[in-house]
Amino acid sequence: MPPSAIRSRLRFMARWEPDAYGRLRDAALALFAEQGFEKTTVAQITERAGLHRRTFFHHFADKREVVFTAQGDSEELIATEIRAQPDSLDPLHAAIAGLKVAAGTIYEQYREGAINLGRIIAASPELQERELAKRGALAGVIADALRDRGTADPAATVSAWTAVAVFFAARNQWNQAGNRQPLVQLIETTLEEFLSATTYPSAAAGRRRLTVPAGE
Repeated sequence: MPPSAIRSRLRFMARWEPDAYGRLRDAALALFAEQGFEKTTVAQITERAGLHRRTFFHHFADKREVVFTAQGDSEELIATEIRAQPDSLDPLHAAIAGLKVAAGTIYEQYREGAINLGRIIAASPELQERELAKRGALAGVIADALRDRGTADPAATVSAWTAVAVFFAARNQWNQAGNRQPLVQLIETTLEEFLSATTYPSAAAGRRRLTVPAGE
């Protein structure tokens, strides 16, 4: 077979290998869990999956993207749900509503895999850095959805970042060994604790400042 035909066949196989995406992702996550993210190479991933190196780069830009590849789908779901919230709902709770839908579907449906991903990220400084960038992207998507509902800045941006912080704080608890609480419940509890610790005490402090007698 001439070299040009071989190259053409390899390109075809890279696109049409049965369930190549799933095989690569499963192989990568298994290796990350076994030996750590930093020690795992693309060559090891493709060997474990029984696929060609070209196939890997057809589906993923690099090995880090294996960990975060599902975020695009979840972002679309979150944004759609936020836009569907009633106008009477404040922007923070609208953002939380979108995140809860993702938590109750994508995360809980693949609970074991999602928890393993969280632990893989927690063990890798490189992945933690990438996750911070991904959190920023998620906050941007949420802020855009809030603006579509008519929330102006800075409220849209602040609400988005607050919701993202609540979500990831809850997810960190969800990832803990022995946890049995659903992620949605942890999100609700985390939000309640945040509002209790910030909104009400600050309002009470404001009232106290207003009643301090003059001269004190």
